[in-house]
This record gives sequence, C-alpha cells and structure tokens, in this order.
Amino acid sequence: MDSGNNAWVLTSTALVLMMTLPGLALFYAGMVRRMNVLSTMMHSFGAAAVGTVLWALVGYSLAFSDGGPVNAFVGGLSNAGLAGIAPETMNGDLPANLFLMFQLTFAIITVAIIAGAAVERIRFSAFLIFAAFWLILVYAPVCHWVWGGGFLGDAGKLDFAGGAVVHINAGVAGLVLAKVLGPRRGWPGGALIPDNLVLTLIGAGMLWVGWFGFNGGSALAADGAAAHAFVTTQIAAATAALTWMILEWALRGKASALGAASGAVAGLVAITPAAGFVPAWAAFIIGAGGAAGAYWGVTGLKRLLKIDDSLDAFGLHGVGGFVGAVLTGVFAVEAIGGAAGAIEGNLLQVWTQTWGALSVAVYSGAVTFIILFVMSKFMSLRVSEEAERKGLDTELHGESVGS
Repeated sequence: MDSGNNAWVLTSTALVLMMTLPGLALFYAGMVRRMNVLSTMMHSFGAAAVGTVLWALVGYSLAFSDGGPVNAFVGGLSNAGLAGIAPETMNGDLPANLFLMFQLTFAIITVAIIAGAAVERIRFSAFLIFAAFWLILVYAPVCHWVWGGGFLGDAGKLDFAGGAVVHINAGVAGLVLAKVLGPRRGWPGGALIPDNLVLTLIGAGMLWVGWFGFNGGSALAADGAAAHAFVTTQIAAATAALTWMILEWALRGKASALGAASGAVAGLVAITPAAGFVPAWAAFIIGAGGAAGAYWGVTGLKRLLKIDDSLDAFGLHGVGGFVGAVLTGVFAVEAIGGAAGAIEGNLLQVWTQTWGALSVAVYSGAVTFIILFVMSKFMSLRVSEEAERKGLDTELHGESVGS
C-alpha cells in the first residue's frame, strides 16, 4: 500500500460524497419553489442511501468483478455482498475497500443527478424504487463497459472520470424520466420561480470544489496526473462560467447568477472525461465548448424537445458530457494520458469517443424507459394534482421550510 496515494483517494472519496451531500442537494434545492425544497433535497439523500446499500450488495460486483463469458457487458457476482474483500485486500496499491468506496460516490451522484429532471412532481417512493433498479440495470453495466474490463474500455474509449459513465448516462436517463412523467403544472410559462438562488450558488461552489476529488481522485494516486487534472478542471470551469456569462450578456443583456453557476457546472462536466488526457491549453476550448453546448441544451434544445427537464439534467450533463467526450478524442495527447487524439493524427479516437458516447446514451435511454414502463404497471410514478399544487414537502414528507 502506498500511504500517500491512500491518503489522497480517501480525501477524494469524501470530496465526491460532498458533491452530492450537500452540494448537489443545495444546487437543485435553490432552483425549485419553496414548497418543494425539502423534497428536492431528499432525492440526494435517498440516492446516497439506496446507492450505498445496493452498491455493497451487488452493484460493485456487477461493475468491477469478472463476468466470465459476458464480461464484455457486465461483471459477475463474485464480490456480491462485498465477498472476498477484506481489510488486507488490495486493488493496485490501494485497499480494495477504498477503491469500492470511491466508486460508490460516483454511483451515488449519478443517480442523484437524474432526479433534477423530475423534481416537483415525482413520488419519493417511486424515485427510490427507480433508483434501485437503475443503479443495478444501467449504472453498474455502463461502469463495467468503461472501467471494469468491458467492451468500451477494450475499444479504447477514454473517460478519465465519468463523462459517459456519469454525465451522459444520467442526463439521458433524466430526459426519459421527464418525458414519461410529463411536465409540471404550469410548464411552460407558469410562475415556476426559484426559491433561493443563494442555495444554488453555494451548491455550485461545493460541486466545483468537490470536482477536484472527482477528477483529481480519478488518477488513483497522489502524483503528477492528479495535479494535471486539477489544472485542467479549474481552467475549464472558470472558462465555462465566463463563456456562459458572455452569452447571457450578448443574448439577454444581463449575466445571471444562475447562469454563472450553470456555466461552471457545464465546464466541469465537459472536462470530466478529458481531465487526465488533454494539455492544459485544451481545457480552455473544452470549457468554452461545454458551456456553449449546454447553454443551447437548456434553451434551444429544451424548447425543441418540449420536455420539462426541470433542472436541466440533460441540458447540462447530457449535452455537456457529450461535448466533453468528443473533444477528448480531439485533444488527447499520448505523453499526458497514454492515448493520442486527432491533434496527434489519431482521427479514429474521435470516432471511438462518439460511438462510445452514443452507445451509453442509447442503452441508458432504452433501459430507463423499460424500468419506468414496468413500474407504471404497479404504481403511480407521479404525485396527484392536489399534492403538486400544495407542494411535495408537506404532502410527501409532512414538513416544510416555513414561510
């Protein structure tokens, strides 16, 4: 065991968990109406609870153990219930327990991101059941495809910290969930005014800080690769925030606080697959491209699709993740991350990144729809009209944030 690497990944694990609790919880909660603030935050807490239990029981094993004849698509059950993992068990120079915990935090935030597409109308019990099936049937296999010895990793798809595994996966699932549920009452054009954008800015700040664990920790070592991921992450986030503000100045005359927060998150999403593969100068381009793509995703594309993706899970994470995945194939440098991209003559890497991202999108969308279709035959996914009108905090949880 390398004590320095161990200490850094322990820290990164805590940082990534902080991204969900309380980072994403606050980021989302500030954007909904006051009567739904607590119910929105509960999605993040629910994702942490369900995700942890199922990751330990079966998710980690399906993602990272040997699947035998079907290993290209999913892992096996040799580590189900954390069998075969003891305090002395190692994964490289890290304890296996630490590796599985680090990966758990990625699973948690992926499930929590999806909830942003369905806030203010999904039943909490339905979300918890959906989260359970989705983690097992979608997240774990996709994680295996890329990081656990599956076909995308074998094909050479580059995904340093989860552009496809986390962001495209969650974004597409969120879009399907929003479509199945239908829009909120009053959307579009209703008075769906955010309650407290201060919470959103605080949450965005926590996400930004936590992302250093997300990307830097994915080096799985306290080394130059982690430090390089720090640099590219910071540059992309800052560039994206500025890009979004410039777009708002040009198109709307004012740079909004929500826009600045959204831009920063879009840049962080876009650099995620590239952080350990591209030179620092490319982070400027990826950050700007991610912000521009996501800005279109939450404005033009959202209007075109006519789907109430409430908090833009698809616009920010799906579109931003896809932009980042493709640009990783453009700017990857072999001397940095061991793989060459288009700028070094390997045009095929762009194609690999593109079809890999599309594979995740198609699988995530199709299986998400199947899960929701089957669930709808046994339970109501959406709250009643009266509950939606009165607010989910009191109707589902019997609590409120007060007047």
